[in-house]
Amino acid sequence: MRRLHLKRQTKTFDKRLFLLSLLLTAIGLVAIADASAPLAVKEFSDRYYFFKQQLVWALLGFFLMILFANIKYTFWRKLSTPFFIFSVLSLIIVLIPGIGESYLGARRWIVFGDITVQPSEMVKFSLCLYFAALSCTNAKVNSFLIPIFLIGFLIMLEPDLGTTLVILAIGLSQVFISGIGLVPFFILIITMSFLSLILTLTSDYRRERLMTFIKQTQDPLGKEYHIRQILLALGSGGAFGVGLGKSRQKYLFLPETATDSIFPIIAEEVGFIGASLIIFLFFLYFFRIIKIASHAPDTFSKIFTIGFAAWLGGQTFLNIGSMLAVVPLTGIPLPFISYGGSSLISILAASGIVLNISRHVKA
Repeated sequence: MRRLHLKRQTKTFDKRLFLLSLLLTAIGLVAIADASAPLAVKEFSDRYYFFKQQLVWALLGFFLMILFANIKYTFWRKLSTPFFIFSVLSLIIVLIPGIGESYLGARRWIVFGDITVQPSEMVKFSLCLYFAALSCTNAKVNSFLIPIFLIGFLIMLEPDLGTTLVILAIGLSQVFISGIGLVPFFILIITMSFLSLILTLTSDYRRERLMTFIKQTQDPLGKEYHIRQILLALGSGGAFGVGLGKSRQKYLFLPETATDSIFPIIAEEVGFIGASLIIFLFFLYFFRIIKIASHAPDTFSKIFTIGFAAWLGGQTFLNIGSMLAVVPLTGIPLPFISYGGSSLISILAASGIVLNISRHVKA
C-alpha cells in the first residue's frame, strides 16, 4: 500500500472531469445498447450482447480510474519505460500469424480465450507516460523520434492509419511542449507528413479511401457505400432526430454501427442538436484536461496531460471528422462512446492519472 502512495490526500480531484467521464461513458453504453442490437441479434441471438460486454469493461475501467486517481502520479514515472517496452512488444506479437486476430483485412487483436486485447490502444497510454518521463531528462531529439517511427511503422503493418495519426498527434504535441526547437519541430512535421502521404498512396485500400473523399466515384454500392450510408443517417436526423431507438440505418445498412460509425446512428436518433451537445461535452472534457495541464505541478505531469489531451482530441476529431466527411474515413473509435474494451479501459485508466494530477495542481 505504501509503495503505491495510496495515502490520504487532502485536496480533492477535479470533479467536473470525473463527472464528464461518467457522463460520456453512460452515453456510450446507451448508444451501444441501441446501435448494436440488430447486429447482436443476427450474430448472437442476444440484442444486448455488445452492451453487456461494454458494461463489464466500463466497470473495470472506472475501478482503475478511481484506483489510479488515488495513486500519486509520480509512481508512473518509474513504470513508464517497462510499460512502454511491453506495449511495443505486444505490437510485434499481434503481427504474428496464429497469435494476432485478423478482421476485415487488419491484424490488430490478440485473443486470450474470451478476452480480446487491442495493443495499439495500450501503446497510446504507454507513449504518453514514456515521453512524459523522457521529457524530465536531457534526452536528445532522436530519443523521441525513434519511438514515434517505430510505433508508427508497427501499427501501419496491421494496417491502421487512424491510430498512426493519433500516435503522431500524441508524440508531436509532447515533443513540442517539452521544449524542442522550432526548426527541428517543423522538419519533423514535414517528414512525418511526407511519410504519411507515401504510406497512403502505396496502399490500394487507403488510396481508394482518399480518392473517394476527394472525388466522388459514382459508385454508391461500392467504394462510396460507407460514406453514403453515413450521410443518409446524418441527413435523416434533421434538427431533433427520429427518436431514440428509431434509427433505420442501424438495421445492417451502415457498417460498424457499434464501433467506428456509432456517431451517425446517435445523430440520426437525437438530431443535430443532440449530436452537437455530445460534441460540446467532448470540448468541455478537452478543456478540463488542458486547464489541468496549464497548472500541472511539474514537467512529468504537464507532458503526460498534454499527451492525453492530444490522444483524446485527435481521436475524437478523426472519428467525428470522418463521419462528417471533413477528413477521409480512418476507421478509428470514438472515445468513451464506441464499442471496445481496450479503448475504454485505456482512456479511463489514463483519466485516473490526470485526476490525481489535478489534486496537485498549482493554485
